[in-house]
Amino acid sequence: MGGVANEVATCTEPFEVGGRLCKRCRREPEARSARRCSQMVVESPTMQRVLEKAATVANTDASVVIRGESGSGKEVLARALHANSTRKLKPFVAVNCAALPAELLESELFGHAKGAFTGAVSARKGLFEAANEGTLLLDEIAEMPLALQAKLLRVLQDGELRRVGESQPVYVDVRVICATHQNLTEAVKARTFREDLYYRLKVFTLVVPPLRERREDIPALAKMFLFQEHHPTEKFSRAALAALCDYRWPGNVRELANAVKHGVVLSQGNDVELRHLPDELQGLGEPTAPEPPTDGDLVTLAETEKRYVLRVFEACNRQQQESARVLGIGRTTLWRKLRDYGVNP
Repeated sequence: MGGVANEVATCTEPFEVGGRLCKRCRREPEARSARRCSQMVVESPTMQRVLEKAATVANTDASVVIRGESGSGKEVLARALHANSTRKLKPFVAVNCAALPAELLESELFGHAKGAFTGAVSARKGLFEAANEGTLLLDEIAEMPLALQAKLLRVLQDGELRRVGESQPVYVDVRVICATHQNLTEAVKARTFREDLYYRLKVFTLVVPPLRERREDIPALAKMFLFQEHHPTEKFSRAALAALCDYRWPGNVRELANAVKHGVVLSQGNDVELRHLPDELQGLGEPTAPEPPTDGDLVTLAETEKRYVLRVFEACNRQQQESARVLGIGRTTLWRKLRDYGVNP
């Protein structure tokens, strides 16, 4: 069952005073209101608000439901909650409830006795016991079979579980965080999710927006992934960075990470250029040059510059900092140009 569940040592190094990156894992800080490094990169106001809310519930034992599209970073947020909790020095264990059939998932979660089923050659503790005093992330909780949902409810209510094939109860102290891309309210209405379990879990709900709704995070995330790949120059060309900002990312942050890895491989140690990125990003990012003017449609150099600047500004989702970086000018210079063009900066 390797790969289904993993115990991680989340970075709990405090940020260096006055520093920009964590001293240990070299990642950006996740939020001013969070105390510890949880290996997150956030620039957008939308995600800042999510993390500010997360910071208020992190240092509690309350159950949390994290909703968001596939690849949007739900598990990363769960790790952030753990890293900023009193359980941060205890295990963080994650399991995908959709990855295993019901009978195997029950054994994975609760453990089993020797001989409990074919292949159970020895007794084995489950993930709840592995996460004792720590945090257990149940990813894709909506996919959990109804019979197992009843057993999960018992653990949440009493801290009591029974290994498969045993009658003796085992007591655990585990904080449970759930993640799903589905609407649990609709699942309750469809009777595929227990209502009592839903209300037991839904103490707090955090919604992770898709990457297309927080484009300000794209440049910082892309550069973090570039750093993780040990790229020699750690640089994107202007066109490549603009393309990354312009793409809609249906696969969210996971797709962005893979796109950066694609660029790292093809760039062969040079700056990552647009031609190194996946095919679906080709044609994006390069601001379209104005058509050569005819004799009756001549424009001034200033008008050509204006069109180019505004094209880049729109391609970067109207983010001044990133637009200035792509254009190769200072942010103040860009602000003045936009003001002169009649655009509200």
